[in-house]
Amino acid sequence: MANFLFYTMTVLIWGSTWLAIKFQLGAVAPSVSIAYRFALASLMLFLWCLITRRSLNFTRHDQLFMALQGSQLFALNYLFFYLAELTLTSGLAAVVFSTIVIMNLLNGRLFLGTPVELKVLLGGLIGLLGLTLMFWSEVAQFAAAGDSLLALGYCFLATYLASLGNILSARNQKKGLPIIQTNAFGMAYGALLMLVISLFSGAPLIIEPTFAYMGSLFYLSLFGSVIAFGCFLSLVGRIGPGRAAYATLLFPLVALLLSTIWEDFQWTSPAVVGVLMILGGNYLAMTKKSKKRFVAEAETVPVET
Repeated sequence: MANFLFYTMTVLIWGSTWLAIKFQLGAVAPSVSIAYRFALASLMLFLWCLITRRSLNFTRHDQLFMALQGSQLFALNYLFFYLAELTLTSGLAAVVFSTIVIMNLLNGRLFLGTPVELKVLLGGLIGLLGLTLMFWSEVAQFAAAGDSLLALGYCFLATYLASLGNILSARNQKKGLPIIQTNAFGMAYGALLMLVISLFSGAPLIIEPTFAYMGSLFYLSLFGSVIAFGCFLSLVGRIGPGRAAYATLLFPLVALLLSTIWEDFQWTSPAVVGVLMILGGNYLAMTKKSKKRFVAEAETVPVET
């Protein structure tokens, strides 16, 4: 039940952040907005740790891996996605980001020794194809030249960095580092890195004192960062990076449903078929083995004594 709740919360919240991020694009440079977002989220988490009396004492070695997680998951991947979406459409960016399902399976095998489950891989490929169909009009219009090709490279790089962040979170959880404190420090390190990048790039440290910008900043910090990352990274530790990443295939579906209401998005036949494929792939990837098959497999596995 807890996994279902974490999964649902992650999909619903991150599916809605696509709209919230639009209100962040304007006078404030993307790197600065990212720094603000995770600095505020980190402050919220540290306050929660103090209120609930959670320990904040960790070794330098632990802090190093928290910083590594923060740099990949709460900083650099967002920066490259913002840069990519200056040229790419959000639909194409969503399709590229959905490849994190495959990246997590392969990186989990490479860095954590996690076996690659064939049905999870197959479900991810079906979902990826379904997502491509949903955004086919945008995918078909892509021209592989100049700035567009560079932006596509940024998008794949951002996705791979996010995948490494997922793997680092799984590693940190296996080492006993608590999610809340790890996210608190990781987001602080990520915000600090984005601040340094902003200063070196000459981006002005300004803020847009409008309801749209401040409201979206608060929403992205509390719901999009504190709550959603807490839920998603809990899933990474509970069901593995591969299965958890499948939620990324459902984010655009929620975003399109919201776009249908707020932006008059027009559904097409390929989009409907794509949704069905995503749901089918999700069912294949997330369903557990039957009890009978599990027992049969368990009887064939030698027990260490």
